[in-house]
Amino acid sequence: MKLDAKRLKAFILDAELLTKEQFGKVEKIARTDNQKVEDVLVSHSFISPDDLARLKAYILGIPFISLEQAIIPADVLEVIPEPIARANNIVAFRKDKKNLEVAMIDPDDLQTIEFIKKKSDLRILPRLTSPEGIKAVLAQYRKTLKAEFRDMIKKDAGGVKMISPRKEFGDKEGQNLKKVAEELPVIRIVDTLLRHAVLDRASDVHIEPTEKEVLVRYRIDGILHDAMTLPKQVAPGIVARIKVLSNLKLDEHRLPQDGRFKFKSDNDKYSVRVSVLPVLTGEKVVMRLLAEGAKGHSLEELGLNGDALEHIYSAIKRPTGMILVTGPTGCGKTTTLYSILEILNTPEINICTVEDPIEYRIPRVNQTQVFPKIGLTFSSGLRSLLRQDPDIMMVGEIRDTETASLAVNAALTGHLVLSTLHTNDAAGAIPRLIDMKIEPFLIASTLNVILAQLLVRRLCDSKEEYTPTEAVIKSLSKQCDYQRFIRALKEDKIIKPKQEISDINFYHPKKSKSCLEGYWGRSGIFEVLPITESIRKLIDEGVFSEKIKNQAVKEGMRTMVEDGLVKAALGVTTVEEVLRVVME
Repeated sequence: MKLDAKRLKAFILDAELLTKEQFGKVEKIARTDNQKVEDVLVSHSFISPDDLARLKAYILGIPFISLEQAIIPADVLEVIPEPIARANNIVAFRKDKKNLEVAMIDPDDLQTIEFIKKKSDLRILPRLTSPEGIKAVLAQYRKTLKAEFRDMIKKDAGGVKMISPRKEFGDKEGQNLKKVAEELPVIRIVDTLLRHAVLDRASDVHIEPTEKEVLVRYRIDGILHDAMTLPKQVAPGIVARIKVLSNLKLDEHRLPQDGRFKFKSDNDKYSVRVSVLPVLTGEKVVMRLLAEGAKGHSLEELGLNGDALEHIYSAIKRPTGMILVTGPTGCGKTTTLYSILEILNTPEINICTVEDPIEYRIPRVNQTQVFPKIGLTFSSGLRSLLRQDPDIMMVGEIRDTETASLAVNAALTGHLVLSTLHTNDAAGAIPRLIDMKIEPFLIASTLNVILAQLLVRRLCDSKEEYTPTEAVIKSLSKQCDYQRFIRALKEDKIIKPKQEISDINFYHPKKSKSCLEGYWGRSGIFEVLPITESIRKLIDEGVFSEKIKNQAVKEGMRTMVEDGLVKAALGVTTVEEVLRVVME
């Protein structure tokens, strides 16, 4: 059953999935990094994990099973104990009186198959699946968060000592809080909150004390959901535990504190940003989870296409100037910058960044973490980067006049500078820079392109189609230029030249067991403003952002609403979701 590298190579070349040159590159990376060829194929995006699993199944003559959307009966799932399933990446998914079908990633794991055979007293029928399929089934082992906490609190939480930060002060209080933070019940509670946050794909965990209880909420796909309520008595212990992990002051309850720590869930590592804020009823904690092993996306995968994509590619080909990505907090600006850096990252280029935080590591890119406590800010970091002989610089965020001035001067002196700003649309970046005391003529001469973005929730495959009524069409015409929207639909060949909006279909979310709210993940909607000669003249004249936006629209810029509604017509998202994020 073993699949050796030679056999895999022969099949891939015969099937023309890769050229000899491409496979040679794979083999060179495998030798250099001491990795398996199949691991390099996936990690460097030559082949997707799902396609590799199907390929291995075909070559070995083992059936392939897709489990991403499968719901496994509890009695079947529990035939293989969870620790065995997680440790060996093997799950049971179907059984009858004589046979048990198991899905696995490694077909050579005969020892585990033999163990399951003895334990279940059934004939084992092995199947291959993808890592994502195994992950989806492993998630079904867990109890619900409420059920797990109900059991835990019955057993443990009564042993958590109540500490009142309002009454106990000094060293004694700090010692007591540290002792509570190191007790097993509190450790279990915090670990469980983080583990379930990962399983639920949460980006943020909110722990909010109220008068009678502690409310836990998860932000999933940009929306906050109530996850759990805990007894009030555990609040000091939870906050103390998180402070210990983040190396924060245990006995400080009057001032906000920020920190970070790392944790591991299964095989994935996460960096957690922590913010502790004093409120009337105690201390509120917000934890942002960032996957350290996250991979960059292509600009197309993020949702950019057509002319907007061409403008971005044109801007990043220039050796100097500024590229700005704008939008509110949490809209994916840094992810977009990382995707651009992945395109620019070649051996002959020196790329340096200063970030807060470093969300994931990029090979060959020199990444610096901001550390204000010791004086390493965006402005001081950027000043140091200029002495590192960079070709391209990425500044996580332009927050003040000094950083803005340094970034503009860097762009003027032969560097390509990428950064972000907090504005609602693309044209709004220009008055924002002027507010930071940057002269209009400098903005006009350095800016290459401005990209504004927001995130909308993606529809699951089980969406419901509908034809828009006259009321829906009338409502849409109030939100955007109706004729421009029709033109955009025709440009993208969503409707034929003589068709109207009534001839297309939009979609509603449809809930299912595998997609509880009808949405899964998020996609970007964009507004890309290239700095043309006419736009430069307007900037020089110091006109308002509205005039700049109108001129860009005349020159063909698609607005955020229009881009979102086109994606709604394509079935990526819904009209309601586009209007929700645009109007917020």
